[in-house]
Amino acid sequence: MESSLNTNTNTIVDALTKAIVEHRLHPGTKLAEQKLADHFGVSRTLVRQALFQLSQNRLIRLEPARGAFVAAPSVSEARQVFAVRRMLEAEMTRAFVREATPAKIKALKDHLAQEKVVLKDKDLVNRTEVLGDFHVRMAQLLENEVLVQMMVELLSRCSLITLMYQTENSVEHNGDHDELIKAIAAKDEALAVRLMEEHLRAIEASLTFDRKIPSNDIAMALA
Repeated sequence: MESSLNTNTNTIVDALTKAIVEHRLHPGTKLAEQKLADHFGVSRTLVRQALFQLSQNRLIRLEPARGAFVAAPSVSEARQVFAVRRMLEAEMTRAFVREATPAKIKALKDHLAQEKVVLKDKDLVNRTEVLGDFHVRMAQLLENEVLVQMMVELLSRCSLITLMYQTENSVEHNGDHDELIKAIAAKDEALAVRLMEEHLRAIEASLTFDRKIPSNDIAMALA
């Protein structure tokens, strides 16, 4: 019974996470428990548990007497997320250079080839997802499950931030990954770390933090 309960809860968490990350649920959108329960064919108790898990991951916020809403990261939070990414991914890059093998480098190059295909179709959702997946792929190739989980959570939060603050004509950073792989293949740790940090700073610099963000929630919009 408990296993079934967890599976149902995880199914809801995964589905909502995917919808948020793929920009199908926008910041500020209210997540009504009964509607979700009807959609998934489960009890409101299971929905409530799933929403609580998502709130722990900072993808939604729970407001007393108002319900659950897709999170709308503040400028301060957005900058903090990128600061954490720079710290974490600098060390991840160092570790990757030290542990790099021809097979791991090939795996990154294969991902880079996939990036280039996806970027051609100009699909914002696919672009955001595959560019973020490069960083998760590095963690996976290091075979560190804790790091993978942390990267997935950070990238999910970055996807929300991107949705809120990135302009339509923001520059793509696919070329940064290409240069990073070359530095890793050359076993140039200092250059690889510098390229990763510059890459993340460039993404943050492409965000427009003084934009007025529209809300899908009537109460917030009229406040």
